[in-house]
Amino acid sequence: MGSKKPILKLDWATHKAAKYAVENWHYSKVLPVPPLFKIGVWEDSCFKGVLIFSRGANNNLLKPFCLKQTEGCELTRVALHDHFHEVSRILSLAFKLYIRNHLSMRLVVSFADPEENHIGSIYKAGGWIYTGQQPSTTEYISPDGRQWHGRMVSKDGKIKVHGQYRKCWRRDQCSPVVKQGKHRYLMPLDSEMRRQIMPLSKQYPKRPSSIVSDATGSQLVEGGATPTDGL
Repeated sequence: MGSKKPILKLDWATHKAAKYAVENWHYSKVLPVPPLFKIGVWEDSCFKGVLIFSRGANNNLLKPFCLKQTEGCELTRVALHDHFHEVSRILSLAFKLYIRNHLSMRLVVSFADPEENHIGSIYKAGGWIYTGQQPSTTEYISPDGRQWHGRMVSKDGKIKVHGQYRKCWRRDQCSPVVKQGKHRYLMPLDSEMRRQIMPLSKQYPKRPSSIVSDATGSQLVEGGATPTDGL
């Protein structure tokens, strides 16, 4: 007989647990800009990581779909370690938990970063709608070595995020670098939204034959150190 499947459980995660998962099991090593909605993943009571939904860094994320900020979000991190259940299954349960607490949600957006050799395998497996590759962008490397989206740096060292000003690096303090555009995926949460975005659907991208690893989208599911308690 085969080994028994571990019991999968999803619940809200603490900031501490989310920070640990992202810093150890996600290529970015950085939590997104708040507000965040952090869903923890457990298998047989062992913490396996987090899925993070947020408004994203782009205030225009939902404008192409004529949606309000309360009607959509971005899946900004999938930071998992040594898990048994498929990511597509975990995402399906995460949607149900998230939507249960945000009834106005109609669309989830996510991106796969070709700069990390990602094409969005987890989105294809989960039936997301692929809408193509975005235009190339200029990002900035700060003196501490971190890379920032162009919207997260400014000429005067201040940016406005969700109505509040916060400090940031100035452009003249950073080194610009041109990046390939990311692959965009959409997950409609109701039939009307699906009908609206289906005309945007394109053929899923293929991984170059020279790439052997099967990275899983803009949120890399990767190994790391022994996790801390998720609660």
